[in-house]
Amino acid sequence: MNIQGLQKTTLLDYPGKVAATIFFGGCNFRCPFCHNALVVYEEEQPLDENEVLVFLDKRKKILDGVCITGGEPLLQQELPSFLQKIKNLGLLVKLDTNGSFPDRLQNLIEQQLVDYVAMDIKNAPSRYAETAGVKAAPLSDITRSAELIRSSGLAHEFRTTVVRELHSAKDFSAIADWLAGDSPYFLQPFADSGNLIREGLHAPTDEQMRGYLAIVRDKLPNAAIRGME
Repeated sequence: MNIQGLQKTTLLDYPGKVAATIFFGGCNFRCPFCHNALVVYEEEQPLDENEVLVFLDKRKKILDGVCITGGEPLLQQELPSFLQKIKNLGLLVKLDTNGSFPDRLQNLIEQQLVDYVAMDIKNAPSRYAETAGVKAAPLSDITRSAELIRSSGLAHEFRTTVVRELHSAKDFSAIADWLAGDSPYFLQPFADSGNLIREGLHAPTDEQMRGYLAIVRDKLPNAAIRGME
């Protein structure tokens, strides 16, 4: 297992829960605004899986769950067995995914190995490849993953990191048409972590964020802004 990082405690990553966050290395996207470039490029020596599990076992009376993120965690072939070990500790599992691997996602859902799924929506379909930093975006797989999540009965959310240079009002109108429904959808302003894949990107203004929210709420009534005062 290519575990590139462990955050021992977070009150933010798993809504309403005390959790630890495990970062898996590698990703099939190269989003220019990604704040985890070191994880994406797998630049750190992987952590020992057993040591991570021993840590979780010692903390299971304090933690409610574990956030599984990346990179893209579904690239890990052994992820199901790893999640089963976490579930055996009595901990909840939240999965962060870009939605590129619907078959693997469906497998985790059917095996009841995840309790919460957060899926990134990079942009409108017409600008998806540009925003994901790839030549061609797997839009059919992403659409299928969204449908799987919505029909799963699991707690879930969709979310878009908003970048001034990459998103417009027209894009959010298209996203609303694409995702239309009652699922929670969060707009979160880009923040420069200092560890980006591409420099020269900026957060939208608060006024732009509120404008985008007004646009998507027409088709996504449970949309909200996260991470803006």
